[in-house]
Amino acid sequence: MNKRDMKKIEEHLRAAGLRPTKQRMALAELLFGQGDRHVTAEQLHREARDAGLSVSLATIYNTLNQFTEVGLLRQVVTTGNYTYYDTNTSEHYHFYLEESDQLIDIPRDQLDLTNLPSLPKGKRIKGVDIIIRLSSDNT
Repeated sequence: MNKRDMKKIEEHLRAAGLRPTKQRMALAELLFGQGDRHVTAEQLHREARDAGLSVSLATIYNTLNQFTEVGLLRQVVTTGNYTYYDTNTSEHYHFYLEESDQLIDIPRDQLDLTNLPSLPKGKRIKGVDIIIRLSSDNT
């Protein structure tokens, strides 16, 4: 990740009231240094250890949740066991490959949402999450 991108992350953290600590910045570099991706807390913890960072899994979860709260990440829940953090925060949907526990982005313009239900009075749509679950075709 280049210095300009790291500076942007640092500024975003500061603007959201989060201090850009050494750990947060190191985790941001792991998260955002590879382009758009989906990662679980456990995966990021392994990557951090492999990169020589001494950080607990609890710190990873806290950081991921903080980054999500300030809009740097988008949380995607696929099953009761897996929560992914998506570095692509734009409106889009996902394929979920069950055999490999992998998410693949579906651009928003490739899925047409029509006939949404009427909303309860005083409510508005904040977002729409769609996960299309896939398994291998054994035919």
